[in-house]
Amino acid sequence: MHIIDFIANYEMSIRLAFFFGVIGIIAIWEIISPRRHLNVSKAVRWLNNLGLVALNTVILRFIFPATAVGMAAFAETQNWGLFNYFDLPFWLTLIASIVIMDAAIYIQHVLMHAVPILWRLHRVHHADLDFDVTTGSRFHPIEIVLSMLAKFVVIIVVGPPIVAIIIFEVLLNASSMFNHGNIRILEKIDCVLRLFIVTPDMHRIHHSIEDDEMNSNFGFCLSWWDRLFGTYRNQPRVDHKVMVVGINTLRDNKYCTWLPGMLLLPFVGKVTR
Repeated sequence: MHIIDFIANYEMSIRLAFFFGVIGIIAIWEIISPRRHLNVSKAVRWLNNLGLVALNTVILRFIFPATAVGMAAFAETQNWGLFNYFDLPFWLTLIASIVIMDAAIYIQHVLMHAVPILWRLHRVHHADLDFDVTTGSRFHPIEIVLSMLAKFVVIIVVGPPIVAIIIFEVLLNASSMFNHGNIRILEKIDCVLRLFIVTPDMHRIHHSIEDDEMNSNFGFCLSWWDRLFGTYRNQPRVDHKVMVVGINTLRDNKYCTWLPGMLLLPFVGKVTR
């Protein structure tokens, strides 16, 4: 239990260490062994994409000072949620909570594509004209706030242990940066990895300009949900090196690359692919 106490007490430090550690590793990997040629200056994209991440962090801290961990702690004191109601082995609640939370992210992601008003927000993520580690954290602030509210609902219903939330948040952020990485992985290794987790080649298909490819491979961490619900696609129509990513009807750098345009994007134009 000492390790569990340590994780709970140093939540923010652990999350920051993993964030900067993973983004650093993937960034170096992208330089050493890139999967694709980038169309837009890396410096420009990183400045604006990470600027959006910083803005989202400030907004979340202002609106939700307690974060998901605080909600989990509150749910525990109120005896809310399935796992706070039933006395189950800790290891079981830990694993089950992480798997359930990941399934919830998959469902949320599907809804972001299916519901027009939510797609307006989610377009900011898909409008990136390139696909690299920073794309994994590029979301409109309103979508981030809605995602946190959805997470609160899941926490209240499930009642996961605090440490499960911390582990899940770390895994979610790390896997999002990994599966958006512009990195080359040997095909044989990729085939094995995607039996369990979402790989960059698997998720890149989801960022295709083709509608049917975009509406596939919704998973962020575990790859099981796409296979289970029939949204899995093995490969794009064309090779990964030449497939076009982004939104077919939205190619303007003003909205696709620069931070002010990203913030305005949900309120601009018709909701089309």
